[in-house]
Amino acid sequence: MLRSNRNIIKGLIILMLVVLTVQTVNTNSQLMMLIMDLDILVLLGACAIGLSLGLMGSGGSILSVPVLVYLADQPEKVAIAGSLVIVGSIALFGSLSCMRQKLVGWGTVWMFGIPSMIGTYGGAWLSAYLSGITQLAIFAGVMLLASYFMLRQKKIIEEVSEHERHISKIMADGLVVGMITGIVGVGGGFLIVPALVLLCGLAMRVAIATSLVIIALKSFSGFVKYLDVLEQTGLAIDWQVVVVMIIVGGLGSALGNKIADKVPHAKLKKMFGVFLTIMGIYILANSVPQLL
Repeated sequence: MLRSNRNIIKGLIILMLVVLTVQTVNTNSQLMMLIMDLDILVLLGACAIGLSLGLMGSGGSILSVPVLVYLADQPEKVAIAGSLVIVGSIALFGSLSCMRQKLVGWGTVWMFGIPSMIGTYGGAWLSAYLSGITQLAIFAGVMLLASYFMLRQKKIIEEVSEHERHISKIMADGLVVGMITGIVGVGGGFLIVPALVLLCGLAMRVAIATSLVIIALKSFSGFVKYLDVLEQTGLAIDWQVVVVMIIVGGLGSALGNKIADKVPHAKLKKMFGVFLTIMGIYILANSVPQLL
């Protein structure tokens, strides 16, 4: 039964990977020639993560955990820890060009980012008391939340308030988003970007650039604690898979940025949101019975 469930989820992941990579297969066919000793689906997954980040600015990193669990066959806790390194590294890579263009709001980075780092570290600490399947169930809920933001992003942006919110509210939001990252290993860009626009009054372009720096900081913060968690459970990171996914994901992100103007963003985000909804419901439906 478990094998059947994994195969169905693999099919859903592969379907989304095809949607994302078909955009660039004619212009970047050499990408799939990298490091052929790894499963081609893992490489495709890494490329899809990077492409989605480059094309959409946020949300793509949520693919990291499913790719590591269902395509690389890693235990849930190992996948979540690895996802933090992958997401943080790709976000840092993507933020470099933003820093050169002076798009990063450094005041907001510290105001939102430091509480996020504390929250992520705390979430990673809390994960030691949660089973892997519990974390996967929570992850499915976060995936459904991400799909909601993906499908409704335009409306959210249109609701931006012109009044600056209290610093305590911004810091509290950063702490909560960080906790989510630490527990389930997602970058949380789909939560951070709207928060930076709504609470901090940042322009969308600046919010995306700033979110990349925040994601990198809090992801690495959580990973530091996860090293202790994995050691306690007798698990270890598969660094070969992690490093390859960082390299391929970084290349995919750069490529996504390059062709972003040629891709219909609204249509792509809607498709991605629908995919996250289907996959989130399926993972949740299969995780919850195992908790009862």
